[in-house]
Amino acid sequence: MTDDQEPPESKLTRSKQRWAREGKFLTGRVTRPEEQRLPPGQHLTADWPVLDLGMLPNVTRERWRLDVYGAVEQTIYWDWPQFMAQPQTQFVSDIHCVTTWSRYDNQWEGLATSDLLAACQPREDARFVVLHSYDGYTTNLPLEDFAAEDALLAHSWSGTPLEQEHGGPVRLVVPHLYFWKSAKWLQRIEFVTEDAPGFWEVRGYHNRGDPWAEQRYSGD
Repeated sequence: MTDDQEPPESKLTRSKQRWAREGKFLTGRVTRPEEQRLPPGQHLTADWPVLDLGMLPNVTRERWRLDVYGAVEQTIYWDWPQFMAQPQTQFVSDIHCVTTWSRYDNQWEGLATSDLLAACQPREDARFVVLHSYDGYTTNLPLEDFAAEDALLAHSWSGTPLEQEHGGPVRLVVPHLYFWKSAKWLQRIEFVTEDAPGFWEVRGYHNRGDPWAEQRYSGD
């Protein structure tokens, strides 16, 4: 291919062009002055508190599977070796929990959601993503939030495998939203054309959860 040749157009490139026109892929890491790094109403902690629905699913890497389906061109069914064969990315990002604590500089490793999108190729009419966890938990995200530049399916934290209590083997990490949107024990990713609020969203939590706008509850 010569320098002046363009790559062939595909459904994926057309989708990315549409997302760019609509302002998608622009909701990831934001450079903020240090004094603005902590969202309003949050306090900083060096710990990593454990919050869940009270059930700790025992999912080993040998038993773990990830299904990606719905409004996509390529349905995906990965076991652990297939998941680890995908491109691996490292990000450093902050955690902001709706229960008012934040933790800075978390080192993650896993599959960037941008690489997952390249693999599954969402259809033109895909607008939202529903995350399904091994403990029955669900949460919903607009596609543009799922596609943020520093979002990933994390399997490691600070250079070691993600502990079970923090969502291992694999959890979603979407740093620019409250952390209940970053589903633990990820099992299935469903692309949908209409919004489908998840476990906490139907119980009074905000449908999006932007920490800087303090979108904690449905009335915020």
